[in-house]
Amino acid sequence: MSAVAFAAMAALLAGCGSGGDTSDPLAEGGGDGDTVVVGSNNFAESILLADIYGEALKAKDIKVTYKPNIGSRETTYGLMKNGSVTVLPEYNGSLLAYLDAKGTPPKTVAETTTAIEAKLDPKLTLLEPSSAQNKDSVTVNAETAKKYGLTAQSSIADLKDAAPDLVFGGSPEFQTRQQGLVGLKSLYGLEFKSFKALDAGGPLTQTALKKNTVQAADVFTTDPTIAQEKFVVLKDTKNLFGFQNVQPLVHKDGLPQKGVDALNAVSAKLDTKTLLDLDAQVQLEKKDPLDVARTWLKSAGLG
Repeated sequence: MSAVAFAAMAALLAGCGSGGDTSDPLAEGGGDGDTVVVGSNNFAESILLADIYGEALKAKDIKVTYKPNIGSRETTYGLMKNGSVTVLPEYNGSLLAYLDAKGTPPKTVAETTTAIEAKLDPKLTLLEPSSAQNKDSVTVNAETAKKYGLTAQSSIADLKDAAPDLVFGGSPEFQTRQQGLVGLKSLYGLEFKSFKALDAGGPLTQTALKKNTVQAADVFTTDPTIAQEKFVVLKDTKNLFGFQNVQPLVHKDGLPQKGVDALNAVSAKLDTKTLLDLDAQVQLEKKDPLDVARTWLKSAGLG
């Protein structure tokens, strides 16, 4: 997909989802005191989750505005701290890796939350995690899998001998994160031929993997193109990517108790199978993420 086409898709996602708010996502300042600002990172699933959170809050008569498609965690975390964003869909393992890159990986979801809270800015807090997980992964295309005899039972370690011949694709920040090339080298001994900066598991990464421009890439495990394109996700036997439960990150002063209750109710109903189905509706069937969010919330008794 061309850069122009990708830009158009990003604009479409930002415009048709998240209540049609097309204001500058990086503009400072939150709501008017009674308004909850729901933000999202710059990939389709985050925008969808933000729509789910925002519409669940609206169902409780809470005024909501959206800042969709902001960027990576390096940007959104700062906006959360300064109060420009009130609520953000997060993934607990990735957030912990960002806050404490050298810490010992937790062994349970509860331990993950506790470890995050110990490092989190005091103005922020996490609500209840959902059982839905979407992990980063090392995924190879069908051609590469066939060439090196890789299957769904293969692990990341099985890529060690082939890695020097492969181009790896992912978001620019994947190069410097522990849950990225740094950890792949230290835990698995992987050193790739080169790295191609693309997007966060989005259409640029998917297209590059399909066209064999990159042979391996960071693809999110709930991405419906994995099955569609017969990509092979390698097992993370050393738990580099940890737990990746969808979990709301909240600015403490910005969300009333009825909003907390509403988002915890969402987490109680959201599981991985549901998230994969919702992602497929947006990414494969090209449905408006806001419509998908509203339909699911209604079906779950939350809208």
